Amino acid sequence: MVKRSGGLDCKPLRARYYLIPSTNSLEKLFRISVQALRISFKKPIDSVTISGHKFLGCPFPCGVLITRLKYINALSRDVEYIASRDATITGSRSGHAPIFLWYALKKRGLIGLENEVHECITNARYLLNQLRDAGIGAMLNEFSNIVVFERPFDDHFTRRWNLASNGNIAHVVVLKHITIEMLDTFVCEFIQKRSIWSKDGQFQLPCIASDVGSRNCACSIHSLSRNY
Repeated sequence: MVKRSGGLDCKPLRARYYLIPSTNSLEKLFRISVQALRISFKKPIDSVTISGHKFLGCPFPCGVLITRLKYINALSRDVEYIASRDATITGSRSGHAPIFLWYALKKRGLIGLENEVHECITNARYLLNQLRDAGIGAMLNEFSNIVVFERPFDDHFTRRWNLASNGNIAHVVVLKHITIEMLDTFVCEFIQKRSIWSKDGQFQLPCIASDVGSRNCACSIHSLSRNY
């Protein structure tokens, strides 16, 4: 069981488990914010995965896996034709990925990455506030650029904005190419669509409390309960 509340706590379980904290947000990777969650192998985690094609923008899918030596030893094997032990999952790896990752890091530098992360986090908070001001249930975790909100009622609208959705929720990952103007347009269209959906008398605000918590849900039940 993993509980995150200002830190990473792991409750011992009798069942076998493998804990992987994903660090696709570069803020956690570079520990840019001193208040951000520190990922460390001093905690009972087993590996850390880092995407290179999301925030850094490598032109092909790639990433970095950092894991404990015991797992590498269990996977690795002697390979005769390279005269060494092979620890890769597929038996081979691309030589281009580390070059592109190095170039992306070198070109931006720590200050450049810090500015990009700050912009993404700021814009994500802006989107959260705009949605909430419009009466749309939404949630944003601290030090995150992923805004979760109630799923739009119209599949055409969802496809137009290429929203990732599941059940009653959808989410937007606010990256550096997302501008305030784009966010304003998205929220404005969302509000207009909700107004159209509500006119048919069948539309009801979805309850997303089980996904994002009751305080982030804008359905009639939880909105009413907050007024008392």
